Parts: sequence; structure tokens; C-alpha cells
Amino acid sequence: MAWDLYIKQYESYLKLERGLSENTVQAYIHDVVLLEQFFQSIKREVEALHVTTVDLQDFLEYVNQLGMSVHTQARMISGLKSFFKYLLFEELIDTDPTALLDTPRLGRKLPDTLDFHEIEQILASFELSTPEGQRDRTMIEVLYSAGLRVSELINCRISNIYFDVGFMRIVGKGNKERLVPLGKDAIKHLKIYIEEVRVHVNVQPGHENFVFLNRFGKQISRVSVFTMIKRQVQAAGIRKKVSPHTFRHSFATHLIEGGADLRAVQEMLGHESITTTEIYTHLDRDYLKQVLKEFHPRG
Repeated sequence: MAWDLYIKQYESYLKLERGLSENTVQAYIHDVVLLEQFFQSIKREVEALHVTTVDLQDFLEYVNQLGMSVHTQARMISGLKSFFKYLLFEELIDTDPTALLDTPRLGRKLPDTLDFHEIEQILASFELSTPEGQRDRTMIEVLYSAGLRVSELINCRISNIYFDVGFMRIVGKGNKERLVPLGKDAIKHLKIYIEEVRVHVNVQPGHENFVFLNRFGKQISRVSVFTMIKRQVQAAGIRKKVSPHTFRHSFATHLIEGGADLRAVQEMLGHESITTTEIYTHLDRDYLKQVLKEFHPRG
């Protein structure tokens, strides 16, 4: 059976069974296609079901010679592992050729964060006398209060906000749902925006349930959120490079700094693995090291 047929079946599996986004699916597919193209380029006839660990090591050596970064190589290995695990799951192969494959060691990059004072500076920079100012302030309040991804923010539905209990239902990566609590300031600004600002917008058909709308009455876009944040960060006099994700990182870091349980933060962020959430413990560890240095006789 040809590579393209296995790749097509794998693509269906990623979409239908794992529920991955189109961008993620195409990234996984790209890695497998690149492997197939490698075999073609060196004129080595290797079927998908007969790939060996040695074949994969040769491929990675080739990729390394192309000058691809360690991060790119690690991501590519992850994609190939997923493909061969699928073949193993479907009982198309007996052994996984990626099982003994070494992944390049990565230093996990700590995310940029804003301290609480900087967040308050940004929130204070909005002109609340304008409809856009009230909407944009509300988006930042929700991003920081609930630790949302930008895609989750723009897809917030009015029907998914439970003001009486202070929670919002979010549909995250892979269409996985989670309930996230909202702080009192986020609830206050959401009510003001929805009840006093949004009601005056001429909402276009099909956009009635989206919380955040542009001036044309349609769901606000990712680009608009990025542009707004860049503008407000400059207005607040902050020189850091800030994106929507910075507020999510700050949300998690501030919770951990305050002593929040790691698994509770994992649940609120919608992380599948606790390992992903553990990157936010860096400040907590730094604090412990500082305490040791200052107060231990041999610190």
C-alpha cells in the first residue's frame, strides 16, 4: 500500500478520533510527507510499514545537515512518533521504529509574564467612555481573569457565561470543554459591556451569540485582539513584548506564586499534561532559592 493512502488514513484519525485542529493536523502530516520525500531523494525504496530505526536516524542526520533548529527537530520527531504509534495502534506494524529514537534535549523556555502592577497599568490605559474602549478593557479582564487562549476568547459565547455562579464554559483545544471561574472585576466589566455597550451594536446574522463583536457586528478576529494589545501596551508605557498569551502566562504564574495547587491551575488552563503546567513553577522555585540564600547559614 502506498504512503499516500496511509497518510490519508492517519489524517482522518487525527481529525475524527483525536479532534485536532486543521493547523495541527497539517503539521503532523507535513512531518510524515517529509520523511517520504527523504526516501525518494536518496532513491531508497522504503514502504511506510517497513521503516526501521536506522532509516529514521538517517533522516534526522539529513535534517540536521539542513540546519534545522533543535526545536524543529524535536517537533518533527514528535510528529513521526505519532504516525508510527497510529500504525501500531491499527496493528499495521508489530514494533514502533521510533521507540529507540533519541529526541534532542531542549531547555524549556520560560514564558514572558507581566507583574500585577504592569497589568493594572494596561487596564488603566483604556478610554472607557468609548464603546471600543469598554470592549477592549473587558477582553483583557477576561484574558487575565480566566487564563484563556486568544482563540478561546474570540469564541466566547454569551450562552456559556454563568453570571450567577461566576463561571464560563470554554471550548478549548481538540474541542475539549472546561469550566473556568471568573474574577469579580471580569464579571463586572462583562456585564457592563454586554448590557450597556453590546446592546447598541447592529449584530449580523450568525454572530448573535459571540460575546465580543467588532464595529460591524461580527465576531472579533484574532488579528484585532493582537493589534489592540500592542496598542494598549504602548499606551501604558510598557516596553515588554506582550501578546494575548502573555496574559495567560501571567494568570498561571500569579496563581502559582500565590500558592495555588498545580493541578487546579492545570484544570483552569486546560492543559492535558501536568508537565505543561509545571513551567509556571519557576518563580516559586526562584523564591525558595532566595529564601535559602538569605536565611540558611550555609546558603
